Amino acid sequence: MPLTQLKRTLDSWPLPQKGRPWLRYAGGSLLAVAALFILLNLLFPLRIKISYSPVITAADGTILHSFLSQDDKWRMQLEEGEISPTLKKAVLLKEDRYFYFHPGVNPVAIGRALVKNLTQGKTTSGASTITMQVARLLYPKERTYWHKLTEVFRALQLEWRYSKDEILHLYLNLVPYGGNIEGVKAASVLYFHQSPKELSLAQAVALTVIPNKPSSLRIGVQNEKIVAFRNKWLQYYARQKTFPQEALDDALLEPLNAERLEAPKVAPHFSYRLYRQYPGKTTIRTTLNLAVQEKVEQLAYNYLQQLKYRNIHNAAVLVINNQTNAMEAYLGSADFSDAMHGGQVDGIRAVRSPGSTLKPFLYATAFERGLITPKTMISDVPIDYAGYRPENYFGTYSGNITIERALATSLNIPAVKLLDRVGVNAFVQKLKQAEFSQIKKEGDQLGLSLILGGCGVKLEELTALYATFARQGTYAPVRWLQEDTVMARKALLSPGAAFMVNQILTQLQRPDLPHNALNSAHLPKIAWKTGTSYGRKDAWSIGYNQKYTVGVWVGNFSGEGVPELNGTDTATPLLFSIFNTIDYNSPNQWYTAPKSIGTRSVCLESGLPVNTFCEDVVVDTYLPGISSGTRCSHLKQVPVSLDGKYAYCTSCLPEEEDYQQKWYPNHSPEILTYFVTQHLPYVSLPPHNPACHRIFQEFAPVISSPTAGMEYLLEKADQQKLMLQCNAYNEVKKVYWYVNDKLVKAAARDEPVFFQPDRAGKLKISCLDDQGRNTNSYVTVRFID
Repeated sequence: MPLTQLKRTLDSWPLPQKGRPWLRYAGGSLLAVAALFILLNLLFPLRIKISYSPVITAADGTILHSFLSQDDKWRMQLEEGEISPTLKKAVLLKEDRYFYFHPGVNPVAIGRALVKNLTQGKTTSGASTITMQVARLLYPKERTYWHKLTEVFRALQLEWRYSKDEILHLYLNLVPYGGNIEGVKAASVLYFHQSPKELSLAQAVALTVIPNKPSSLRIGVQNEKIVAFRNKWLQYYARQKTFPQEALDDALLEPLNAERLEAPKVAPHFSYRLYRQYPGKTTIRTTLNLAVQEKVEQLAYNYLQQLKYRNIHNAAVLVINNQTNAMEAYLGSADFSDAMHGGQVDGIRAVRSPGSTLKPFLYATAFERGLITPKTMISDVPIDYAGYRPENYFGTYSGNITIERALATSLNIPAVKLLDRVGVNAFVQKLKQAEFSQIKKEGDQLGLSLILGGCGVKLEELTALYATFARQGTYAPVRWLQEDTVMARKALLSPGAAFMVNQILTQLQRPDLPHNALNSAHLPKIAWKTGTSYGRKDAWSIGYNQKYTVGVWVGNFSGEGVPELNGTDTATPLLFSIFNTIDYNSPNQWYTAPKSIGTRSVCLESGLPVNTFCEDVVVDTYLPGISSGTRCSHLKQVPVSLDGKYAYCTSCLPEEEDYQQKWYPNHSPEILTYFVTQHLPYVSLPPHNPACHRIFQEFAPVISSPTAGMEYLLEKADQQKLMLQCNAYNEVKKVYWYVNDKLVKAAARDEPVFFQPDRAGKLKISCLDDQGRNTNSYVTVRFID
């Protein structure tokens, strides 16, 4: 009670009447005692500073991990509702049955103890209330009469400041259990591995009697002695009829097989992360699902035993609940105790190369910008971007391929071409919106290799990104704590673009499907994507359905590459095992098309809306008003001579009866070059009318080698040469190569030409086709002696 309130209370008391002097003296004495107490309270204020053991709990309240307090004690703070009625009743009846009736000191008990101790000449009976015991635990001193008085004073202070239930909580938090264990909660966890509210009657009474002799009643050392002492009090409770007789009979027969156990150490990487992130916080309540965590830990550990003979030693897994956005499993490494292979490294936060795992996000970005649709054709042929020449994983090429097939088979070259169309900077900005920390730092330095793993990402970032697809384009940070109820959600992708990616990533006809993956009839339907970093140092597999998103990384924390390491055969089997365990036999409900999705007929040859000449038609999904409406042009009509030997342009078109109109494939120059290099048959246009002298300005050949603007270092002694090659249009048959305006050679359109520079410096490379179209390129040559 505040001092001002006490003063008002004392002032309101009526003064004793003149006829009753003893009342006047009594009132005066009471006022004097109150004033003395107030003075002493000001001079010696009650200061309570208890250092508790930080505790990390799962979603159901189970302790995942605990750490020593600052004074190296196992002292865990009780939460609301953790004191069972059984424990409370046992403690009060044994220690202080009048706890709720006295003001902190029991005068009757003090008088009885004083008489008994004086008559027997020694201390045989104490009179400490629970409040006085709390005072002694807070201010431990040698047990003398003077210190007993200070105990009384502190007890009164406690009663002044706290409620009875709060004082009882303090007692149960501080009561000693031998060694460095203090408090009922720490004793319950370390001796029985359970919460105080789950204690049986026998366990509760055992923990009630131990504090009387914590040094001589040590669980695991003197269990028989504890049982005898426990049963003595159980019999006392029976005489007092405190508990039902049946419960008491069972408690008397219950053995005490307990011993001191280690503190729980579930999800150690996650626990250490939060311990450092929230210093000074006593209880950190997380969203982790203990059942899911234990399954993931067991699956990952067992799976890694199969990989060790391949020199693969580490794995990390993150599981997100898509409905609540809560983290349900966090496995930083499959074996925390494996010091030889860096088991204490947290693989969920480690920055690694993502391989191909960013491709779905790029394709979705291109979908929502209207650049492509699933059936759009894209060329998969060798390309050169200023010296950057990406290659597909298997080193092969597919020619023209649909977008959905390019993503499902994770081809590299179409992804690089698509990133070039979207723009590296635009895509980087998208990744920054998805909270990719390393990309925020290095975004300005990234190039086209970004989409093939040329950047740094974390497993938690990738998993949160894939959860965006599961939520139809809505991104939200992962919920780690139960108190994180308000999440900053953002529309990262349009629902239509996310739906298109979801449909593609569920296809089963793809190279990243593990062997025997479909043996289980109860495997839930999921969308997934794999990735393998350059040098085979990281294997990824991230999958999702409506309920969960699961991210898996497998590799070596040392950074050592392994020839057998890849996302398909190394990471995906673990991903499938996890889904088959935590979401076993779930209904295969999938996402329905949002209102923004439409369907249209497109040409099978180009994936574009049909034109009059299109014969093979398929149905494609698209975004009305966003997706490009450009019609198919996979064929073009060309006027040719009646014998088909020559083609004409508008300048040399003969009389109508002297030529015919024919349809020819409208291939791009790079596809034509691919056909030639792969020795694939194709329909070639006849050469242009040789009698026509018009010079064409459009569709000049593209010089693919040497790369424009590059500097080439050549060893003069070896007489090294540069290769000249170009991509030209279908009607071109011959090209003419010039270096510094001097003819080098006339060659077939797709024929590589080699020449040896005769001097160092800047060279002008020119390519002239037989239509009169010319392209210039400049390179620099230096000689090495």
